Amino acid sequence: MTELALSYKECVQLEELVWHTRDARLIRRAYAVLWLDEGETPHEIAVQLGMSQRSVYNWVDRFVERAGFALEVRLADAPRSGRPCTAQGIIDPLIEAILDTDPRERGYRATVWTAPLLVHYLADEHHLTVSCQSIRLAIARLRIRWKRPRHSLALRPATWRQAKGG
Repeated sequence: MTELALSYKECVQLEELVWHTRDARLIRRAYAVLWLDEGETPHEIAVQLGMSQRSVYNWVDRFVERAGFALEVRLADAPRSGRPCTAQGIIDPLIEAILDTDPRERGYRATVWTAPLLVHYLADEHHLTVSCQSIRLAIARLRIRWKRPRHSLALRPATWRQAKGG
């Protein structure tokens, strides 16, 4: 772990941050840095905050490495790769605009749009990589019905007994 020696100004800023911010993560990290500067061990801080000792070390290392930045940036999370953002806001208008057209006009050998066909269309025309499930969810959000209407059998007329001779 990097040595931590806070200046008086940094201590005051951290205490102000604790009192004025509403972000619980920043408050816990500010407390961890303050307590470490006061002489508590990372193990004691981790027990007090209900965190792992490794998290305390990571917070302090990040705080020291980002010495030239604003206090909130110094206490912020490290960048993460994580799950990519959803295509929800992107594909909805594209699908809505294309569903009323015939796929044959676009060069596809199908008479109706299907989820796999829309995946190919978005990849070819808009260079977007989405899954069939994303397409199905977009169709549900747009409240568009995929299924064809069911055929209902004709009801018997009121005079059917007379026609049968009864």
